Amino acid sequence: MIKIVTSAERHTSNREWIHSEFSFSFADYDDPSNAHFGVLLAHNDNELKPGQGMGEHPHHDLEIITYVISGVLKHQDDLGNQAELQAGSVQVMSAGTGISHSETNPSPAEHVRFLQMWLLPDRPGVTPAWDAKFFPRELKMNTLLQVASGTDAEGVLKLGEDVSIYLSVLETNREVQHSQQEGRRTHLYLITGNLEVSCSEGTFQLQPGDAARIRKSCDLTLKGTSSEGDAEFILIDLP
Repeated sequence: MIKIVTSAERHTSNREWIHSEFSFSFADYDDPSNAHFGVLLAHNDNELKPGQGMGEHPHHDLEIITYVISGVLKHQDDLGNQAELQAGSVQVMSAGTGISHSETNPSPAEHVRFLQMWLLPDRPGVTPAWDAKFFPRELKMNTLLQVASGTDAEGVLKLGEDVSIYLSVLETNREVQHSQQEGRRTHLYLITGNLEVSCSEGTFQLQPGDAARIRKSCDLTLKGTSSEGDAEFILIDLP
């Protein structure tokens, strides 16, 4: 089964310092029928204003993934990690027994846009950990680039769950394929541009902010269809 969730169906949270679009129940948005998709508990598209940020706050027993789309995001945590994450960076935190962190926009003039995703880990109580990696745009062009995984895949960030995360930027009329295995789910979210999603259930057109949630085994063909620019998306393969 494939379900298209349009940009307009997301929950909008618009505060003075941050604009967020929630794909699942989060913060002031509580919808028991839209609480998660498999182990994916949160998928937020955030835009943080200049000089603003989320002050230090704790988490435990979560896998927290951040993808910086534009601008720079500054990270600090109580493990002693500090980083200024430029656009194209992916950050992974395994909260485990507990981690406190802050995410801020150090720029006095530019906004920073980033995705933040929460996963339920495969086991609780692990030692907290943090890592980040920059993935140049050219590595994502016209391919599915694996950037994080619960497997021992080389060159990717490590997750504490049987999940794989891919990034892609498709030029117009370029295609990639993704074969979903039996018993797995796929969550696809379009960041920018236009994307055509085809599988045995039909062909669907995605606009920026739209998502596809796919529950059954399906061979996906993903095609860039933008009249201007490229189609950038994130694909999450999960149980």
